[in-house]
Amino acid sequence: MVKIRLRRMGAPRKPSYRLVVADARSPRNGAFISIIGHYNPLTDPATVVIDEEKALYWLKNGAQPTDTAARLLAKAGIMEKFKSPKEKT
Repeated sequence: MVKIRLRRMGAPRKPSYRLVVADARSPRNGAFISIIGHYNPLTDPATVVIDEEKALYWLKNGAQPTDTAARLLAKAGIMEKFKSPKEKT
């Protein structure tokens, strides 16, 4: 199974995260398939940058977001765009 999840980056006690597409069996900071964005919780407000085209591509091809990744995707408005075509048909 392919997951959309966060990969921790940054220095000790100064985390930043990459939003990556990875196999569910790989470790948190292990191998990944694609980088689709980044998240920095230390800025005020928190910075969330996501490549919408890549995120929608992976969601349509069956990638399952983790709870935190789903929250970030929803905050960027991508989950609504992903669900809206399904409701029209």
